[in-house]
Amino acid sequence: MLRTLTGRLSRMAVLAAGVAVIAIAPRPAVADNLADALIGAYNTSGLLEQNRALLRAADEDVAIALSALRPIVNWTARIQTTYNRSGNAIASTTATPDTFFAGLELTQLLYDGGAARLGRQAAQETVLATRQALVQIEQQVLFRAVTAYLNVLLQEETVGIRQNNVRLLGEELRASQDRFEVGEVTRTDVALSESRLANARANLADANGALTTAHAEYINAVGRHPGRTTGQPAMPGLPRSEDDAAALALRNHPSLIGAQHQVRALDLVVGQQRANLGPNVRFQAELGFTDDFGGTTFNDSASASVIYSQPLYAGGRLNASVRRAMAQRDASRANLLNVQRNVTQDVSNAYVRFQTANASLTASAERVRAAQVAFDGIREEATLGARTTLDVLTAEQDLLDAQLARISARTERSLAAYQLLASQGLLTAERLGLAVQIYDPTLYYNMVKDAPAAISKRSRDLDRVLEALGKK
Repeated sequence: MLRTLTGRLSRMAVLAAGVAVIAIAPRPAVADNLADALIGAYNTSGLLEQNRALLRAADEDVAIALSALRPIVNWTARIQTTYNRSGNAIASTTATPDTFFAGLELTQLLYDGGAARLGRQAAQETVLATRQALVQIEQQVLFRAVTAYLNVLLQEETVGIRQNNVRLLGEELRASQDRFEVGEVTRTDVALSESRLANARANLADANGALTTAHAEYINAVGRHPGRTTGQPAMPGLPRSEDDAAALALRNHPSLIGAQHQVRALDLVVGQQRANLGPNVRFQAELGFTDDFGGTTFNDSASASVIYSQPLYAGGRLNASVRRAMAQRDASRANLLNVQRNVTQDVSNAYVRFQTANASLTASAERVRAAQVAFDGIREEATLGARTTLDVLTAEQDLLDAQLARISARTERSLAAYQLLASQGLLTAERLGLAVQIYDPTLYYNMVKDAPAAISKRSRDLDRVLEALGKK
């Protein structure tokens, strides 16, 4: 009897020590932190690469629009056969002369009502809008990395708590069996301990599965397997109030700035389409060499002309193009209003989410403290016979639920903080100070905006840039 009681007290001591481990055990000091995850996501994201390429395509549209203002020179070689029959009522003659022409043709736009110039300005505004779209994609990529990292951390902590719970319930089951052997508890108490242990093992299996899923998402978001996480990240700098956050977002959010540039671009397109209804003046010149096949004559020729044209009727296409451009502009203006409202709502949602998570974390910490005190007291009372096994198991479950709620609230607060950053347009590699090579969207644009010729120094520099990007 004395031996059994001593064993029971020993198991209770182990149980108490195990619960203390759940509450205060430090995480191992290892290398993977949130900054590592963000750096990995920024450097390996295929989505970022895709949208950088789309931005370079928009840059080239500026060069294409500029080319309409420059002379167009073509090398032309032409072989021509002409059938010519002439005569009168008495006789007729037939000739089929063959000629070969080789030379240069030049065309230069002189006047188009400003259509080409407006087209170039519209392309420039589209570039600015596309740059902002790239910033928004960067925010999405980095927030996904934040979510992946915090979810791995949450699931690791959950697995740790579940493992300790299984270990402690195993000790509790053995203590119940010892007490059953000396007649202090019934078979029902042992069955309760067995049931709780089986349930804890099932929950541990679920937690391990969730951790495996979290690892897979981390690999997708960051581009590599996670190491051992270093723990919760420090809170980023946050606004003092919701109004401050909303005011900053309305000045800074990339979706809103991009929508503003898109409206200006489509305003310019409307002007371009209207200019296409007016006259067009172009200069055309030709310089070449003509040889008469089968003959002995040849000649050098040159010609120049100024051509004026005015569209009179094109099947309704021109006016329809104007109306379509106006409709697209009106749609972009309505979209700008929607984006502005969405940005304001997103800030409000993120701010409320952070405030709620912060309050929940405070309450959860108090809940853990109270549950720990309750469990310690009930456990001591059980050693004196004043509490049943069910009371101990219930108190332990309450403590477990409180600890799980606390780590969930801590993760939720961190997610809400970074969501609030993103809602203001601040979740970028540059603003976070990440140790990465920041992508400069102006570098490529500055090299192509003047539409360099294929044999120019600028074109050779551009080739080197493309080779460095691995695109050539």
